[in-house]
Amino acid sequence: MSEPVTRAGSDAVSAAVDEARARYAARRPRTAALQERAQAFLPGGNTRSVLYHRPFPLRIARAWEAILEDADGHEYVDLLGEYSAGLYGHSHPVVIKAMADALHEGISRGAHTRYEVDLAEAICARFASIERVRFTNSGTEANLMALSAARAFTGRDRVLAFRGGYHGGLLTFAAGPSPVNAPYDVLLAGYNDTAAQALLREHAGTVACVLVEPMLGASGCIPGDPAFLAGLREATREAGALLIFDEVMTSRTGAGGLQARLGIRPDLTTLGKYIGGGASFGAFGGRADVMSLFDPGRPGALPHAGTFNNNVISMAAGHAGLTQVYTRQTAEWHTERGDRLREDLARAFRAAAAPFQVTGVGSLLAVHAATAPVRGLSDLSGSDPRLLELLFLDLLELGYYLAPRGYMALSLALTSSQLAGFVEAVGKFAHTRAALWAPAARR
Repeated sequence: MSEPVTRAGSDAVSAAVDEARARYAARRPRTAALQERAQAFLPGGNTRSVLYHRPFPLRIARAWEAILEDADGHEYVDLLGEYSAGLYGHSHPVVIKAMADALHEGISRGAHTRYEVDLAEAICARFASIERVRFTNSGTEANLMALSAARAFTGRDRVLAFRGGYHGGLLTFAAGPSPVNAPYDVLLAGYNDTAAQALLREHAGTVACVLVEPMLGASGCIPGDPAFLAGLREATREAGALLIFDEVMTSRTGAGGLQARLGIRPDLTTLGKYIGGGASFGAFGGRADVMSLFDPGRPGALPHAGTFNNNVISMAAGHAGLTQVYTRQTAEWHTERGDRLREDLARAFRAAAAPFQVTGVGSLLAVHAATAPVRGLSDLSGSDPRLLELLFLDLLELGYYLAPRGYMALSLALTSSQLAGFVEAVGKFAHTRAALWAPAARR
């Protein structure tokens, strides 16, 4: 377990955060005005909770390649990549052309088109465990539909999920079940804890499925232990339950997603984010016998509605991106350079004796204000959120944008020089702010 980086009463850290917030606000009067206007119509001026941060959130006026420009004209190198949906950057010509070509043929058609066939074929070819697939509008929808499929297929009701798991706005377990979660009967287990297998065996007769991220995403890019995940595969087979891999984020890891790297074949997989080319998208798929429950040509088929499930923008952009841009070879290359960046950032923090750790897999990574390696949620108990906020605000002033919680998802548009500049900026932050943690380091 990581010890606290700073003491709760550390006036110096609090003062540094207050100063950084004031600097941020003073340099962004137009953004502040937009926030005041938004608050008159949106709760807190917000319609997507994760985008909120103090003193008020950024408002982006335009974006291109890997660059963002805010309402006040400040430019940033985008390390966040739209929380992993923006794999292709903000203006990839292949993706834009695919969208434009599809739109020129008509927007909402209320019928099948060739585009959904193209994308379904490409997804099944890329991910070996997906024999059949259906599309949704988000990863949240994909996970809800996968759970419904598992419950219908097994005739059981319970779902085994994990503390720290995030499967969409209606299926989040960051600190236990969220009050807005869908009303499933959920058993919660510890992530990377083999006791989950015993819990599954204890409730084998009632558990329909295990829903798990092969890497905890929203909780800090904490990779699943291969033995833990392989144990879930074995335990679900024994219990007659389905194993659902939520690869909404991690499907970009290598040519066949994290499941291919792990050598684990789940029964169902959920997808989202980048596979829609940057447009709204989700998908669930897997074993043909499970997915056949949704075959509308069969008596008693399960219904699956959604006006925009096969919208031409997502279908066309997704297919072009997956087959022409994010090829298998590119996926491997991009994953490797993400691994290198994680190592470079860790070295930069170590060089300044800064109390930060970096976790993740491939192009998905996170920075934590922790003194010891982070292998599980318990290792974050002593982290100081003020240091992460300070990192976020300082890096904005240096021209780099990541999530306030330290999360990053690299886009293909990022150049080697931009990534090198980011590592240099992190090193500058670590040395500039060293006085804040040096006393704690000497204790």
